[in-house]
Amino acid sequence: MINYKSYLISIFVSLAISIGLQMILPWPYGLIAALAFFALYPLIMRNRALQRMNGLGGGGSIGMGQGFRYSCLACNNRFKGSSCPRCGSKMKRAEF
Repeated sequence: MINYKSYLISIFVSLAISIGLQMILPWPYGLIAALAFFALYPLIMRNRALQRMNGLGGGGSIGMGQGFRYSCLACNNRFKGSSCPRCGSKMKRAEF
């Protein structure tokens, strides 16, 4: 979890880097580089935070690899898919 102090530090670091890019590069390229940095920096920080939390940021989403099973409300059959293979009902309850 990110705390308030590290959040403020990351905001000021990104602000300093974008101002530095705008000062070093000529006008349209500096603006484009700063906007690209503002777009990519949160994605990089989110990926790092997800990797710190149990290694979940390895490219896939959090729920990948976990299949959902459903239980039919009419006949209580457990299945995967959109409708019950036994009775054909589409009323189902998700089981995690």
